[in-house]
Amino acid sequence: MAFPELLDQVGGMGRFQILQLMALVVPIVLLTMQNMAENFSAAVPSHRCWVPLLDNATSQAGVAGALSPEALLAVSIPRGPDQQPHQCLRFRQPQWQLLDSNVTATNWSEATTEPCVDGWVYDRGTFTSTTVTKWDLVCDSQFLKPMAQSIYLAGVLVGAAVCGHASDRFGRKRVLTWNYLQTAVSGTVAAFAPTFPLYCLFRFLVAFAVAGIMMNSGSLLMEWTSARARPLVMTLNSVGFSFGQMLMAAVAYGVRDWWLLQLAISVPFILSFVYSWWLPESARWLLITGKLDWGLRELQKVAAINGKRAAGDTLTMEVVLSALQEEVSRGQDPVSLGALFCTPGLRLRTWVSLMIWFAFAFTFYGLALNLQALGSNIFLLQLLIGAVDLPAKMGTLLLLSRLGRRPLQAGSLVLSGLCVLANTLVPHEMGALRSALAVLGLGALGASFTCVSIFLSELFPTVLRMTAVGLGQMAARGGAILGPLVLLLGVYGPSLPLLVHGTVPLLSGLAALLLPETQNLPLPDTIHDIQNQAVKKARHGPPRCVVLKATQL
Repeated sequence: MAFPELLDQVGGMGRFQILQLMALVVPIVLLTMQNMAENFSAAVPSHRCWVPLLDNATSQAGVAGALSPEALLAVSIPRGPDQQPHQCLRFRQPQWQLLDSNVTATNWSEATTEPCVDGWVYDRGTFTSTTVTKWDLVCDSQFLKPMAQSIYLAGVLVGAAVCGHASDRFGRKRVLTWNYLQTAVSGTVAAFAPTFPLYCLFRFLVAFAVAGIMMNSGSLLMEWTSARARPLVMTLNSVGFSFGQMLMAAVAYGVRDWWLLQLAISVPFILSFVYSWWLPESARWLLITGKLDWGLRELQKVAAINGKRAAGDTLTMEVVLSALQEEVSRGQDPVSLGALFCTPGLRLRTWVSLMIWFAFAFTFYGLALNLQALGSNIFLLQLLIGAVDLPAKMGTLLLLSRLGRRPLQAGSLVLSGLCVLANTLVPHEMGALRSALAVLGLGALGASFTCVSIFLSELFPTVLRMTAVGLGQMAARGGAILGPLVLLLGVYGPSLPLLVHGTVPLLSGLAALLLPETQNLPLPDTIHDIQNQAVKKARHGPPRCVVLKATQL
């Protein structure tokens, strides 16, 4: 594996890597806002049926006497289960007898009520407009709101599958540039969608592109950075998600119209599309796939940016061929998705990686939904979720070089699982302790995400890295979809959802111990490199009977 030496020659951590990090992290911040947007753009405000006595000036003028709005509301809208005005029913005729102090507000029959046939009146004190108010996604149509979120998550899942394979075939930069454009255009069109189905369609296309941006940004950073600087760069990339969550709270607080919010988080991707043409393609991918001339030009470009033009000039085709002769020949051998599941050196890595990705998303969305149930201010809640992430991820950076990838990956998942399981033993009256355990669990998940972004990318060869990352993203989206649904198990027992949400990361953390350590190892380029790593481990490892098992990792 000679590419690390070539990278060191042109600069594995210099001015170029800093500029590349800045260019790639800004869209990460923006795409996090896309992921979180429907917490605000699809918020459900308080609402009630439209009634003539309250909402028609002509009808109000015909009412004898001076009745207060509260009195008109009492005779027009029945009380709901929470003793507040019913959100989905109104009286067919005003119930004037309810003004009598001797008549209770619940003294009415269903026969005297009807659905909101004339529409709804929404409380616009917090949000001027949302997708819920635009398309009346309430009462009998309330299921359409979670359907829109599921369609978005399905878009990420499909995008992960397609973009991962496309990146290994056509290149990281090409797919990334297209994803920037697709996000900008689809997100902007979604803001002006005339119907709800069209809105869902364009949000699906946004999610499709978001998956490609997440995967290709990480891959370019990994493949252009030296092994020593890789943890720092990938941690800063991960911190972009944390800042995106906090920035989402600030932008949503200032922009209360859903379509303006959608525009605000979509239009900036046009700038990312424009400057992405400057970004070099992954030279590692180019050389391994036989595009030698292009790869050599990109190496020389990076050398010039890093102030090592003389070193770049010494790079010639003969030098590259001499250094990478074996990798280039093996990298051009046909590889497919099946190699991840059929090759002994990759099979276990693939299955455990999928478990880790699934467990992270499954538990994160389960905890996030539980936090929302606490009734906190929606803007403050979004801010706190991002704020909790920051110290967890920075702490992970410090521990990666001391503890290694495998122990930290396993430990963060086990800790998050134990925090969730511990909440099953804490009484609901001890709200502060339950919240503290939930926050600690989220912090552990933040550490797990940083670790998984670095560790699992180092486990797979360049020729299949994006395909493997794409599969991981698919598993994560599956976990994101299923995580909130586990709350439905609460009808069988209040602690059952917590038991499931805690057990999954706990088992996945233990499974992570089966993976090989990758700290300070160069990125593998071919399947042959994976096999060489196993052979080297066998030569310097424990007795033969144990080594035979290790070679299957």
